[in-house]
Amino acid sequence: MPAAHFTIDHRALLKALRASVKPSGGPSNGGLDNNMWAAVVDRQGVTRVICYTGENVGDQWPGSRAIAIGKANTANALSLPTFAFSTANLYSAAPPGGFLFGLLATNPIDTVAMYAGDPAQYGTPHDAMTGNKASGVVVFGGGLALYDRDTIVGALGVSGDTSCGDHNVAWRVRKSLRLDKVPAGITAENNDAIIYDIGMTGKSSSGYGHPKSGLKEDD
Repeated sequence: MPAAHFTIDHRALLKALRASVKPSGGPSNGGLDNNMWAAVVDRQGVTRVICYTGENVGDQWPGSRAIAIGKANTANALSLPTFAFSTANLYSAAPPGGFLFGLLATNPIDTVAMYAGDPAQYGTPHDAMTGNKASGVVVFGGGLALYDRDTIVGALGVSGDTSCGDHNVAWRVRKSLRLDKVPAGITAENNDAIIYDIGMTGKSSSGYGHPKSGLKEDD
């Protein structure tokens, strides 16, 4: 990916994230309406930006920083210039018996890099993960590839609410950043939207489904 294609900075991502979550004036998350984390990686999987919506680093789930980075890493790693997978699309394929069983073990978190630096700087422009290779695999909603016209430029990960709420917020953030030109995907709409098709048997009819949270995921 040519560097010129990548223009998201901390200010731009934070503005888009705050406009997309309930606590900072946006619409309902479609879940618990928590404050949120977001992370963006470039096409090489290098972490470019990490931010959060609360006033302080502890105003959102601390564990969601690493989850957001892992979601961005996963969506980037499994999307192509011509076809996008969201992390939500991977949920039903990853458990035992699924055609992607074992995926969660393929790229474990590099804990030395992930937790380096001053925790008080997490989510700021001085977060120690910025500029370092992302790691981790996450197979529930909140990770989306980023497309600038016909070019995949990396991926976004959002975390801090239910996985359905995370997907909703990520969808809004990507649209706000104008990086939602998805060329194709697994859904009937030919994109990477979340698919709610897990029935009473617990099985996804498409093989790419995701469960509902039982809250407000359709908001």
